[in-house]
Amino acid sequence: MRRFYLVGFVLLLSFDTVAQLSLKFVGDQALPVEMSAAWLARVLGEPWILGALAGYVGAFFTWMTLLKHAPIGPAFAASHLEIVTVMGASALLFDERLHWPQLVGAALIILGIVLLAMSESEEAAGTGAPEGAPA
Repeated sequence: MRRFYLVGFVLLLSFDTVAQLSLKFVGDQALPVEMSAAWLARVLGEPWILGALAGYVGAFFTWMTLLKHAPIGPAFAASHLEIVTVMGASALLFDERLHWPQLVGAALIILGIVLLAMSESEEAAGTGAPEGAPA
């Protein structure tokens, strides 16, 4: 089952990251942003819009599959790792600068997910505090 979670979350993270980066590519090519039919045509005419669509569809089906089996707390938290991967990929692909608040935020996201996973595995192993007992 661990392999299922690992593969599932890597797929989810990949789909989410591809979708976000594809939208960034589309947005960069469709500038300037304006509320017009011409701008919408530019957006829909970009090939990367298909990457965004495929990423969102893949993420949806992967997420629905994971929710059937994974504990909701850690699953929901792990689904937010895309923030970290998109930030890193944007720095590489779009030359966006990362500053210390973003790096600290990314580290806190990762730490939170690790702590949730650890607490979930302790509960599954039966080593957590009994219900009603002080933590």
